[in-house]
Amino acid sequence: MADATIVIVEDEAAIAGALAARLRAEGFAVEVAHDGITGVQLCERIAPDLVVLDVMLPDLDGLEVCRRIQRQRPLPVLMLTALDSEADLLTGLESGADDYMTKPFSQRELVARVRALLRRAQRSGTPSQPIVGGPIQIDPQRREVRRDGRLVHLTPTEFELLRRLALRPGIVFSRQQLLEEVWGYADGRTGARTVDSHVAALRRKLGADVLRTVQGIGYAFGAPAR
Repeated sequence: MADATIVIVEDEAAIAGALAARLRAEGFAVEVAHDGITGVQLCERIAPDLVVLDVMLPDLDGLEVCRRIQRQRPLPVLMLTALDSEADLLTGLESGADDYMTKPFSQRELVARVRALLRRAQRSGTPSQPIVGGPIQIDPQRREVRRDGRLVHLTPTEFELLRRLALRPGIVFSRQQLLEEVWGYADGRTGARTVDSHVAALRRKLGADVLRTVQGIGYAFGAPAR
């Protein structure tokens, strides 16, 4: 992980410079772009291991940048946004982002999330057996999900979240468990809203009946375990 390459796409020079300096101090190789088109070109040229991407960019917004850089291969994307509504966050996740942070944010937390996303990307290459639960079919080897035989496009993080829940149908996972097991965040106290946003996105794509909410605890796949 120490030699991982990170691209920062951020039009505010002060923020980009501060983030680049902190990530370089942590041992990462860092490249910076200040607009969307340059960011896409930079990612195509150097094939980074992770992208830190601002939503509000000149010429090409971060959502479109995220879609374009994901076309060639799955690539971890940590999105930075000044927007905080649920609809805005869901739109960012559906464009292919793995996680988001709302400005202003802690550089320490950003570094922790970068490391966690890189760890998850490293271990996600081991496929498991197909999973079938009610109308949902999950094929880890092909990274495909179907509902009633219909192929449904999921982002890499949505896929991992669904797969993790479906491996133990009916069992309730807390948000902290999911942050640790899916995102790899050692400190499960941060990022709980990330889990809620991804669950909301999965329900929109697969149906509200697929994931069950247990108030005050967390989420489960399918019916309660007996």
